[in-house]
Amino acid sequence: MTIDAWIQHPTPAFLREPMFASLRRWMGMSLEAIPSEIPPAFTLDALDQAGVTEALVSAWWGPRGPLLDNDSVAALCRLHPTRLVGVASVDLSRPMDAVRELRRCVQDLGMRALRILPWLWGLPPNDRRYYPLYAACIDLGIPFCLQVGHSGPLYPSEPGRPIPYLDEVALEFPELVIVAGHIGYPWTEEMIALATKYPNVHIDTSAYKPSVYPPELVAFLKGRGKKKVLFGSNFPMLTPAACLAEVDALGLTPETRALFLDGNARRVFALG
Repeated sequence: MTIDAWIQHPTPAFLREPMFASLRRWMGMSLEAIPSEIPPAFTLDALDQAGVTEALVSAWWGPRGPLLDNDSVAALCRLHPTRLVGVASVDLSRPMDAVRELRRCVQDLGMRALRILPWLWGLPPNDRRYYPLYAACIDLGIPFCLQVGHSGPLYPSEPGRPIPYLDEVALEFPELVIVAGHIGYPWTEEMIALATKYPNVHIDTSAYKPSVYPPELVAFLKGRGKKKVLFGSNFPMLTPAACLAEVDALGLTPETRALFLDGNARRVFALG
C-alpha cells in the first residue's frame, strides 16, 4: 500500500497562475497545453498508474483568496472517500476567521489536516498570525503541514528556512504534529535536525524524485529517521509513478520501505 502525502487536483486557473511559470518550465507545460477543464479522472488515473491507494489532496489559500478552495477539495474527496483525504487551507491574514474555517473544514467537511505555504504569504511559520491555528490544530487533533526549503514558484524562499522559524514553532508547541514538505532543500540538514530534535516533526518528500534526494536525507530515512519521513509527489508537478519508480534504488529494508510509503503517513494523519 502507498499513501501520497501531498497532491493537488488542479484547476486550469491554478495551473495558469503566473507564479507557476518556473514550474511549468520544469514540467515542459505551455499555457496553450492547459485544458479548459480538468476532470477528477486526471488525478485518479495518475494515482492508479502508480498504485497509490490513498492521497492527501491539498486546498490552497493565499493573500488574494482561495486558489483551490476547501469546499471543492472536500467535494472531490466525498466522491472518492477510500482514495482521497482532504487537507484544508485558510486565510492567514484573518486569524480568527481562519480558525473558524479550519473547524468547519474538519468538523463539517471531514478534512484531516491544515496546510499553509509560508512562501505564498511571505510570512515564516513563527509569525504571530499562525499561532491561533496551531492551537486549533492541537485541539482538533490534526497535523499542521507546510512547505520548507526554497520556493519553486516565483516568490522569495526565506520563509521556508527551517531554522530558526520552524524550530521556534516546534519548541513552543510540542503537541503540534508538523509535516514539513519538499524536504527543506537547500537547508535539508536543518530540517533533519528538527525532525531529530522534536518527536512530532516529520518530513515529506513531495516535489523531489528519490534520485535527487540529498544523501543526508537518504541516510536519515535508512537510519534514525525511518519513522519520520513520508512519501509525497506534489502531483501534478511530479507524477506519483515517476517518483515511485525510483524508490527501489534507495535500497530500503522492507520495514523502512513500508513505513516510508504507508505506515508513517497512516500514523501521522490518523488514516486507520
